[in-house]
Amino acid sequence: MSLTIDAGDIIAGLAFLLSGYATWQTVSFNKKQKTLVESQEKLNNLLLEKENEDAVREKRADLGASFIKLGSSKYRLKIWNKGSATARNVKIEFPEGNELIVDSELNDKFPMESLEKHQSVELMASVHAQTKRKHVVRLIWEDDAQHHNEKLSYPTL
Repeated sequence: MSLTIDAGDIIAGLAFLLSGYATWQTVSFNKKQKTLVESQEKLNNLLLEKENEDAVREKRADLGASFIKLGSSKYRLKIWNKGSATARNVKIEFPEGNELIVDSELNDKFPMESLEKHQSVELMASVHAQTKRKHVVRLIWEDDAQHHNEKLSYPTL
């Protein structure tokens, strides 16, 4: 039995090799495409997280407290909102006791119905020589992001 190879066999062999090469290229391309799709999915998830965080940040108020000095011996406790949203039902507490702010001043201004973005309120502070320099102030408020927010601030004289 003799093996004869004619032009049709050569063409069929070349077609088979070309088909194998094309299949290998397709599989390689599909792997690259899969990694590209996975990285795009990760990027989309990160962008969604960032958008969600930005949306929540836009609904948050951020309150703080600090002492400001007016003249040589007058001080005020300044409560401010540096957040993006309005703080509602703002309350102030002094966990270690209040020896600075007159009760009538506190009762007149707090609880505040609202403290707008970049708005502040000042409370007259009575400072004397025996007043400790560091105080603890607890700020409690509501905003569009959460019903109950609480923050400890440590203003110093």
